[in-house]
Amino acid sequence: MQTAMTSYITSPSGRKKAVIIPIKEYQRLLEDLHDLSVVAERHEEYAISLAEMKQRLKDHAQI
Repeated sequence: MQTAMTSYITSPSGRKKAVIIPIKEYQRLLEDLHDLSVVAERHEEYAISLAEMKQRLKDHAQI
């Protein structure tokens, strides 16, 4: 996502070498990257139903 505050550092020949983005955008990208890594780590886990998840949460809350 390119914003009005995005800047590029270029080489003397004009080739883009780096990018400067706002901190909030950088933090959002880091969160997205983290979310994707969690998905990749868990891709072999089996899916559970919504009802089963609700029961697990209910059971956990009673501990």
